[in-house]
Amino acid sequence: MKDFFVNLAGSVRIFIAGMWLVFRIILEYFGIISDGNDRTTGIKDLREEYKKANYR
Repeated sequence: MKDFFVNLAGSVRIFIAGMWLVFRIILEYFGIISDGNDRTTGIKDLREEYKKANYR
């Protein structure tokens, strides 16, 4: 029974970390936050390409 709770806690921790990563990427994409390291995620380039394409 102890192993079940240990595995469950580990799974929940990984799930929350994944959701946090997705949330941060979405916020960076829309320019709400910036960690000053946009080049590693490519978010800044995507944003510039989107502006150049001028979608309406």
